[in-house]
Amino acid sequence: MLLKKKSLKAKSETRNVPQPSSKDIHSSLPAKDLSLFWDMSHEVMVVVNDMGHIIDCNAAFLDSTGYERTDLESLHFMDLFEEGDRPYIRNTIQSFGLDEEGAQSSVLDFEAGISRKGGGVRYLEWRQQLHEGLLYCTGRDVSAIKVQESVLSRKEKQLYEAESIGRMGHWHWGFGEESMEWSDEIYRIFGVQAGSFDPTFDALNALVHREDVPRVNQAFQRALIEENDYDMEFRVKVPGSHDVRFIRCEGRCWRDESGEVTALYGIMQDMTERMLYERELKNAKESAERAYAAKTQFLANMSHELRTPLNAIIGFSEMMEQQLLGPIGTEKYLDYISGIRESGTHLLDLISDILDMSKIEAGKYELDLEDLNISKSVQLALHMMEGRAHEAGVKLSLDNQLAESLKIRADRRAVLQILLNILSNAVKFTEEGGEVRIHCKDRSDYIVITISDTGIGIPANKLPQVTRPFEQVSASYSRDHEGSGLGLAITKELVQMHDGNLSIESTVGVGTTVSVRLSKVL
Repeated sequence: MLLKKKSLKAKSETRNVPQPSSKDIHSSLPAKDLSLFWDMSHEVMVVVNDMGHIIDCNAAFLDSTGYERTDLESLHFMDLFEEGDRPYIRNTIQSFGLDEEGAQSSVLDFEAGISRKGGGVRYLEWRQQLHEGLLYCTGRDVSAIKVQESVLSRKEKQLYEAESIGRMGHWHWGFGEESMEWSDEIYRIFGVQAGSFDPTFDALNALVHREDVPRVNQAFQRALIEENDYDMEFRVKVPGSHDVRFIRCEGRCWRDESGEVTALYGIMQDMTERMLYERELKNAKESAERAYAAKTQFLANMSHELRTPLNAIIGFSEMMEQQLLGPIGTEKYLDYISGIRESGTHLLDLISDILDMSKIEAGKYELDLEDLNISKSVQLALHMMEGRAHEAGVKLSLDNQLAESLKIRADRRAVLQILLNILSNAVKFTEEGGEVRIHCKDRSDYIVITISDTGIGIPANKLPQVTRPFEQVSASYSRDHEGSGLGLAITKELVQMHDGNLSIESTVGVGTTVSVRLSKVL
């Protein structure tokens, strides 16, 4: 019992004994004990006097710098740092000051690299404090972190460059989060700024083409419900412009350690250039196929068009040569001679059309420009078509004439061919009793010649075809109306060579109106 009381008394006395402060403990420790902690630390520790000389350091400092203690006598603190960092370090050290003599300054942090004695650089995070005229410095080696940061930065730059070249960006969306994470390239693809655009689903839907919005939402919903990967294509409208871009999106499910899907991630790629290229290829392929089919049909038609006049020429020539109807003086031979002339003229027109079209397509048709009296050219074309119109029972009329003094810069032969081709078609496809009218307008920089007829007309879906080479509106026309089908194609090209344009309006059963606009000066 006595021992127990003594023990309790001892404990009570112990509680009443005042505990030493950290300052008391520090002052009671021998200097050699503090040096143990000094050298056990992995952080660099160094003490610098007011002259910038190192007066003490720990083992970690020597390991990091490669110096020996004997080197410290001639080593200035500033000599440790790389040349480019020295001005900054010097200003930092000079910024230390004492509010009162003997007071210690605040702690200052900075980062700088030090040059090793044997070569190489080590990067340290420094902490400095001035106390009683001495600068106490500690440094943590962050060289490995610097290397990792450099590698990471290089890989991020490579990823950015690869995404930019491939027009592809990556995205991530965690369940429960309102916004998605987009890479810089996706912002560029959508034509928005990263700082001012919040990539929420509502904002995304506002950019997606309205016809594609349901499909985009359905893809994300199915990915959430079915937990399956997906890919799709959709269109987006670029803000502030009329541009539409084609986007290909691939999505994957992000699973946690338990296998639960917690997010979606993937890539978006701008496929606009490829889509437009594929569309151009498709159009070129279809155009080539149409041209091939048209030329095939053209050759089939030409086989008839060429054989008919040739048969007439050969047949009439043989009959005249053999004098089957009597001596050459017989009047019937005059009709045969007329048939030979007409057939030869028709054959010459066909061959001329083919040759002209070939020259135009090859870029070898050259205009012989001159100051042309357009009024006389219109009158000449009318006069040349009067005979054919009279035979067809079609009335030709000129509503108004251009001034006799009006001249334009044009090719005389090409302008006459333009007028004759249009008038010829108008007369050809106008029934007996119909009418073909010419109307001329004089404007400040150009003239307009309009030729309208009361013919059979052209279906609306066939209007784009009538000016294409080797294409005709209907195969039946080639049987009922002779010709190569190249007239309007040649006419359009000749008009464009004069910096003009040709337009056609037509209604089936009512008639057709062709307008030619020619510049006065080329």
